[in-house]
Amino acid sequence: MTNPSLLILAGDGIGPEVMAEVKKVIGWYGSRRGLNFDISEDLVGGCAYDKHGTPLHDDTMAKAQAADAVLLGAVGGPKYDNLDFSVKPERGLLRLRKEMDLFSNLRPAQCFDALADFSSLKREVVAGLDIMIVRELTSGVYFGEPRGIFVEGNERVGINTQRYTESEIARVARSAFELARRRNNKVCSMEKANVMESGILWREVVQKVHDEEYPDVALSHMYADAGAMQLCRWPKQFDVIVTDNLFGDLLSDCAAMLTGSLGMLPSASLGAPMANGRPKALYEPVHGSAPDIAGQGKANPIACILSFAMALRYSFDQGAEADRLEKAVEKVLADGARTADLMGPEGGTPISTSQMGDTIVAALEASL
Repeated sequence: MTNPSLLILAGDGIGPEVMAEVKKVIGWYGSRRGLNFDISEDLVGGCAYDKHGTPLHDDTMAKAQAADAVLLGAVGGPKYDNLDFSVKPERGLLRLRKEMDLFSNLRPAQCFDALADFSSLKREVVAGLDIMIVRELTSGVYFGEPRGIFVEGNERVGINTQRYTESEIARVARSAFELARRRNNKVCSMEKANVMESGILWREVVQKVHDEEYPDVALSHMYADAGAMQLCRWPKQFDVIVTDNLFGDLLSDCAAMLTGSLGMLPSASLGAPMANGRPKALYEPVHGSAPDIAGQGKANPIACILSFAMALRYSFDQGAEADRLEKAVEKVLADGARTADLMGPEGGTPISTSQMGDTIVAALEASL
C-alpha cells in the first residue's frame, strides 16, 4: 500500500509560517499514529509569480490534479496590487478551484468555549456553536457570462451574470445533505427566490433532490438576507446551510465573526470522487496572507491546523484522528494558550506561531 499524497502550497505572507506548524502536526501523526503521507511542495500566488511570471504554473496545476489532497496557506500581498488582474496572486487560487472543479466549499463556524467571549455576540448566543456552511464554489455570479465593463451610450456599465444549471445546484445540494447525515440531519437552503429567477430554480432543485433522495433530512428554505439576520440573532438554530457562490461568500464571513477570530477558521473545497474514491480536495484557512505581520511569529496557525483536521476527516477517512486534533486545539485554548489575535482586554503575553504549534503537538502527545 502506498501512502496518500499531499501537495503543500504554503503561498505568501503568513502562509509559510502557519504551514510550518501544520508540518509539525503531520510529522507527529506519522511518528506516533502511523499515518504517513507522501508530501510534495510547490508555489502558488505571489511567490509563484515571482519565479514563473504566473500565479500558478502548469506543472503545479498538474501536481494538484494528481494529489489525494492539496493543503494551501494563503496568497497575495500589497507587492502585487498593481499587477494585471489576470496574474494577480488570487488567480492562482481561483484556477485551482475551477480546474479541479471544487464545487462544494465547506466552511465550519465553531465557537470553542474558551473563546466565546471574543465574539461580538453574547456568550449565551455563541457558546457551543457548531454550524457548517456549504457554498457552491465554481459557478454563479463570479463565473457567469457575460461579464465585464462595457460602454453603453455615453457611460460605462459593469456586468456580472448570475447563472446556475440544475445539475450544478443538485450536486452541491447532495453534498449538503450527505454532510447533514453525518451531523444533526438538518439543512437550511438560502437564496433570494423572491427577486431572482436563479433563486427560484435553486429552491426548486434543492427541494426536488431532497424529496427524491434525502427525505430523512429535515429541509427548510430561507431568503439569504433573512439568513444573515438569523445568523446574528440565533445562530444555533442552524446545522448545515447550503447556498450559492455569492451568498455563501457573504454568509460564511458573517458566520466566521461569530467565533471571534478569522485565525480560527478552516475550510475544505471538495469535488467529484477520483478513481481511488477520494474527492478532489483543497484545504485552506479562511484568513488571508496578513502581510502586516508576516515573518514576525505573530500569526495564529490554528485555522491551518484545523484545515488539516478536515483533510483527515473528508479525504483520508480518519474521523477519529480529526477529532483527536480538534480536541487538542480545544484543550490548549482552554488551558489559556493564546496568539496575539486571541488576546483579550485583560492583556497578557501572547505566544508565538511556533509555540502554538508546539503546544498543540504536546496536547496530541498527551492524548495517547
